[in-house]
Amino acid sequence: MTARTRSWRTSWRQIVAVVVVVALGATGYGAAWAWRFYRQLETQVTDKFGGRRWDLPSRVYSAPCALYPGVDVEQVGFVERLTRLGYVEVSGPARQPGDYRWAWRDSLDVAVRGDPGEEQPARRVRIEVEDGRVTRLTDADSSEVLPFIELASEPIAGIYDQVWESRDPVAVADVSSLLVQSILAAEDRRFFEHGGVDWRAVLRALWVNVRAGGVRQGGSTLTQQLMKNFFLSTDRTVRRKVVELVMALIAERRYSKLEILENYVNEIYLGQGGTRGIFGIREGARFYFGKEPGDLSLAQMALLAGMVQAPNRYSPYHEPERARRRRNVVLARMRRAGMITDADFREAKAEALHVRSVSPSPRIAPYFVDYVRDELAQTYPASVLTQDGLQIYTGLDVRLQQSAEQAVADGLAELEARYPGLAAGGDGDSLEACLVSIQPRTGEIRAMVGGRRYSASQFNRATSARRQVGSLFKPVVYAAALASQRIGGDWWLPTARIEDAPFEWAYDSRVWRPANYADRYFGLVTMRQALEQSLNAATARAAYEVGLPAILSTAQRLGFDGPLPAVPAIVLGAGEVTPLQVARLYAAFANDGLHPMPLAVRRVATGSGEVLERRGVRLERAISPEVAFMVTHMLRGVIERGTGRAGRLEVPAAGKTGTTDGYRDAWFAGYTPDLVTVVWVGFDHGRPVGLPGSRAALPIWTKFMKSATAGRPVVAFGPPPGIVFADIDPATGGLATPLCPEVIEEAFPIDAVPAEPCPVHWSATDPWRQPAEPAPAKPAGKARGGWWPF
Repeated sequence: MTARTRSWRTSWRQIVAVVVVVALGATGYGAAWAWRFYRQLETQVTDKFGGRRWDLPSRVYSAPCALYPGVDVEQVGFVERLTRLGYVEVSGPARQPGDYRWAWRDSLDVAVRGDPGEEQPARRVRIEVEDGRVTRLTDADSSEVLPFIELASEPIAGIYDQVWESRDPVAVADVSSLLVQSILAAEDRRFFEHGGVDWRAVLRALWVNVRAGGVRQGGSTLTQQLMKNFFLSTDRTVRRKVVELVMALIAERRYSKLEILENYVNEIYLGQGGTRGIFGIREGARFYFGKEPGDLSLAQMALLAGMVQAPNRYSPYHEPERARRRRNVVLARMRRAGMITDADFREAKAEALHVRSVSPSPRIAPYFVDYVRDELAQTYPASVLTQDGLQIYTGLDVRLQQSAEQAVADGLAELEARYPGLAAGGDGDSLEACLVSIQPRTGEIRAMVGGRRYSASQFNRATSARRQVGSLFKPVVYAAALASQRIGGDWWLPTARIEDAPFEWAYDSRVWRPANYADRYFGLVTMRQALEQSLNAATARAAYEVGLPAILSTAQRLGFDGPLPAVPAIVLGAGEVTPLQVARLYAAFANDGLHPMPLAVRRVATGSGEVLERRGVRLERAISPEVAFMVTHMLRGVIERGTGRAGRLEVPAAGKTGTTDGYRDAWFAGYTPDLVTVVWVGFDHGRPVGLPGSRAALPIWTKFMKSATAGRPVVAFGPPPGIVFADIDPATGGLATPLCPEVIEEAFPIDAVPAEPCPVHWSATDPWRQPAEPAPAKPAGKARGGWWPF
């Protein structure tokens, strides 16, 4: 088209627009008003095109999914993750990003998509499997052995304002020409020929509607549709139609066809995903097919194009046969227009719909998303979070989150079925639970459930409910003890003997009398026994000797940053903290004495991928590695023999039950080397649960942790170099002799291994009666020149 022709067409469009406006004035509005109205419409159009066209919600992403040797492919839900991300199983080689196939029973080929957010390249990978577990990962093109692969971060939510719309704009240059042609075939075949209004289509629609005696056909161009969506209602009035027409002519006069087309492909409505609207071609491609627009097949392009007319009527989820017929109509139009060949038409028409078999959930981890939003609100204005389309990458594990939600729901249902008195009464105060799980080495939050139903209560108990922790505090007491010396100069050790008997602690002209559960006392016990069996009296005696200042100082270093009253009852958990704080504390035991700051957001980027900030791991030294390991070693006994024995897993784990006075709060905090999980069960208003932590919270923890650890390689708790092991009689704390009926392996500082044999199990002729030298300890690693408690 020549410059002269373009100039003539531009003038013609302006003339038509002015004529229409003058016609409006002639109908009674007045010529002056009509001109002002035209200028007003022109300002609206230019402001929209030149400014912010959409409010784009921030998008929240999960952590990427890692696969490495030793992982059970089925147990960790790897194929389910592929499905959620829109990967498609193919019968031939997996060549296109997003394809996968089982090459044979022990080999899985995956064309892994790149993940710009995590700076992961696209690559074709072969996953070799034996007995369900990954044995080897190789690059299918270079044969390079890979230590691991990662699937892309998974979108889990958006941060919206009032209207829940999902939209991710795409440049028209990045949309394939065939996809553009399919949209034009469906909506406006003469888009590049008309000047904003297709008078032929208008006259044709008018003729059809007159003959039908009602509205049967529309004559709106793509530009007119865009104006209606941008500015106008869907009311079918003459005035609205005239305004739409004038705006379309203005847009065509001031902007190029490609600019108008780009706005259109990002504005179109393509149905509902639960309560959120799906807008734009990129979001539609992701929602229905789990693909980027450039990865769509011809049939999928035609399906999306056909949905523009009536997205809910032609939804492939709800109306698959109607969607198929509409898709085929679009394909036929493309063939008639010469956009595709006959062979292309036949192949696409025969293709199955291939929509995602699992529609993405619109409400994954709602409590966690609220926590992320609140955390970001300290840095970013609300308008930025809801309008600027930020990309927010977190450490949340979608599979663990789903397991956590299921464990909480099932656990509460089972408790209410077994104990009907726990069901909600007339006051509506229902039994609640929360769960939070973090990675101890980084503090990344892997799963968070703030209550039984987000729809009923948005109060996040995992982060905001401060409750007494009961016996969960006891490991703090013993950590402070292990880092100090007993009266007389000896170090406290797991084998230290403590009297478990009624005890009085005088303070501030008052007396505190701690009591054991059911008033049962066991006399002299070891520190390990006192912790495993959660003995109150023995713990209080140890705390009395260690002293409150040392215990409170240890608690604060471990992450108890709330007010901790300096009263004796604090040693049995009278202080109030949140479940997330408890997780942070127990993470220090799992992480060699370093406690992490909870990490929800790892990185924030703009919609174009520019990184605005990275949030790194923050660790603080709380206790020495040796003390942390000895506490962990004793807490393993809680699960193996003590109050938490119902929570035994197939992997090494440590943990502690917690129950507060009056059975108002039930807790369990436990961990493996890779995961710390805390569960709380109770009523918001303090109504007694009537059950200890071992019966109310532990079953939820166990169900979740079994799922979380299934299919993963077994990881052991590794001792630091300053720790050695020795065989001990657990009843006496002495070095085990051949006559001891029970022997356990105990951990000690390298320079504090007990020298005395068991004082009960020996004979007069046994050399253990008067050993010439201490029994040899089992080294756990090279000593670091001494044992330092902090």
